Amino acid sequence: MIRCRQTSARQSGLIRSVCTAAAAEEAEAKLAPSKHREHEGRLYKRLSALGANGGSVAKTLNEYVREGKVARKSELQNCIKELRNRHLVQIMDWMQIRDTNLSHRDIAIYLDLVSKAKGLAAAENYFNSLEPSAKNQFTYGALLNSYCKEKETDKALALFKKMDEKNLASSSLAFNNLMALYMRLDQPDKVPPLIQDMKNRSIPLSTFSYNIWMNSLSCLNDIEGAERVLEEMEREDAKECDWSTYSNLAAIYVKAGLNEKADLALKRLEKEMQPGNRQAFQFLMSFYAGISSLGEVHRIWNRLKSSFKTINNSDYLVMLQALAKLNDIDGLKNGFQEWESSCSSYDIRLANCAIGAYLRHDMIDEAELAFQNAIKRSSRNFCPALEMFMGYYLKNQQLDSALKCLEAAVSGVKSDDWHPRPETVDNFLKYFEEERDVDGVENFCKMLEKVDALDSKAYRSLLQIYVAANKTSSEMRQRIEESGIKLSSELEDLLERVRPDLLEV
Repeated sequence: MIRCRQTSARQSGLIRSVCTAAAAEEAEAKLAPSKHREHEGRLYKRLSALGANGGSVAKTLNEYVREGKVARKSELQNCIKELRNRHLVQIMDWMQIRDTNLSHRDIAIYLDLVSKAKGLAAAENYFNSLEPSAKNQFTYGALLNSYCKEKETDKALALFKKMDEKNLASSSLAFNNLMALYMRLDQPDKVPPLIQDMKNRSIPLSTFSYNIWMNSLSCLNDIEGAERVLEEMEREDAKECDWSTYSNLAAIYVKAGLNEKADLALKRLEKEMQPGNRQAFQFLMSFYAGISSLGEVHRIWNRLKSSFKTINNSDYLVMLQALAKLNDIDGLKNGFQEWESSCSSYDIRLANCAIGAYLRHDMIDEAELAFQNAIKRSSRNFCPALEMFMGYYLKNQQLDSALKCLEAAVSGVKSDDWHPRPETVDNFLKYFEEERDVDGVENFCKMLEKVDALDSKAYRSLLQIYVAANKTSSEMRQRIEESGIKLSSELEDLLERVRPDLLEV
């Protein structure tokens, strides 16, 4: 039976850090203007700051222009390529309002952004509003891509047919979208026929076409077939065979447990990649971790550091994830400390990676220190880290500390921003069931309700605890119904068992 130990002074320090996170955010916001003052003349810096601090894209761009600076189309396009946040569509909105001369490719990019930011209906409305001359292979292709990403099979196939009738499906792009759709739908058997259709039409296969064809055969357990695709590619379309081809092949081998073949594919990848290809270095580290080759992870990391003047957050993140997977805790600790001491922008994902690894190795002091530093240097969502601490405390029978972390997470987010993982909820409920702790589980359920995580499974455990503790409730049925949860036969049976004897159903 799980027993709760007292919260130590060290753990109390962690909770105090959690409770002061809001104050740290406020201080960070006050420091932000001076922190970025030296970059005020750079448009990218201003726009990228909006992702973290909020604000209006239009207002920022208008202020930039009023300062006498020119927001060139090329610079705005570079911002769109580099930024990865919800403000991208607003940049395009601003460009259109100011009658920036958008190409058909620009319009297709905008359509794609609208789909991501506002949904398919908004993308469809925008597409329908375009002049006939703007409805071309680029914009049709962008809409098809949106349908395929959202698994709208009927709409995708209907649009593809229309594109085919207009002779707009004469390149590999449209076929690639359909093949990607079928892979998302777990229908890999539908990919080879599309490849054959492309060949019948004399449409050249792109690198992506070959890669997804190989993946489909892998999913059909035809590894030899995937190898034959590579042989065909090298023989007939050598120009389409690049580092991503061997990365794809390595992933297939890793998935199949063919580590020796995966190692050969990775060696070929390294030979084919360009020295300045940062992404290829990252893939190599991830895949070498996948085949448990720690020495190769360190070798590629050292080669990456010698190949680039600056090492960015993504590089460090991939490296830390690889070392965490291989349980190289000393290497991870050194790498994390190196990043923390040199990073120009704090990325909470790296702290979470380190915290998770520390906790798995029972390094609670290091985990708490990493968390406290993250609170001081970031204003991001701390719930994933708090949930890792919950798991650690529950594993070590420290319920009070786990509950305080949950309370901090619940109080610090909106209901739709974070939900505890099912296994976290299960671990809490397991404790309450073993202890027959009605008051504890009721308080726990109230916290779940605040983040819209109180589901039928939680209610089932709640009722089971009531039954085990010989407790009754006259309001339980109403509570469940008001939560919008459908009453199953199991819940109905449990409700009957907690019904007060004198209450008529």
